[in-house]
Amino acid sequence: MHVPDLAGELIRGETALLKTFFLGIVLGLAAAAAALYAIPVVDQIREASIIKVAPNGSNSETFHINVPMDRIVLGDGGQAGGIPPGLEWPADEVLANVRAELFKIRNARDTVIGVAVRTAATSQENSVIDWVLHLPARGSLFINMDVAPLEGGFRIGEIVSGSRELGLFSGFMTERWIANDSNEEDAPAGRIELLTTYVGRLEPLETEETVE
Repeated sequence: MHVPDLAGELIRGETALLKTFFLGIVLGLAAAAAALYAIPVVDQIREASIIKVAPNGSNSETFHINVPMDRIVLGDGGQAGGIPPGLEWPADEVLANVRAELFKIRNARDTVIGVAVRTAATSQENSVIDWVLHLPARGSLFINMDVAPLEGGFRIGEIVSGSRELGLFSGFMTERWIANDSNEEDAPAGRIELLTTYVGRLEPLETEETVE
């Protein structure tokens, strides 16, 4: 029986250990999503989706993360001071240049509607940046980002896979950091803006006869 290499599908070109680590992050997020029903972190009630139709017929949706208040967990092998305080990062050398963050994610109304994991790793051979967005009322998205940012500070990535209603789409996502210029006392340092563009997946046509 053929067993698919799930880690290989999620992370291209990485070592087996890094693949296992990132797959563990994704599976951990799924477990955390299940735990949300017992220990709510975000509201399970579905918020109305704020989706705009682009001129080319695709749909776009914007999310954002207020930093630092929306950061739940920060693990960084190259830095001290993880979040929450006292978090112990694995001492394995291969994880020394790996950074993983768990955030609350907000819609355009600034309402928390889910959680997101951002993972980044650097080695001599490869670098990788990935996002997993989990919206409890709608499903999850896995996005593999281009490591090199574009002009203007944007980084773009491909929607590799999704689940439930979000599994019906392909497309891409951009991320960018927007600094906060206000002088408000409780204002965030800035926000991470995530702009997703959805395109419906093409389904293969069923044929009555097989042409040999």
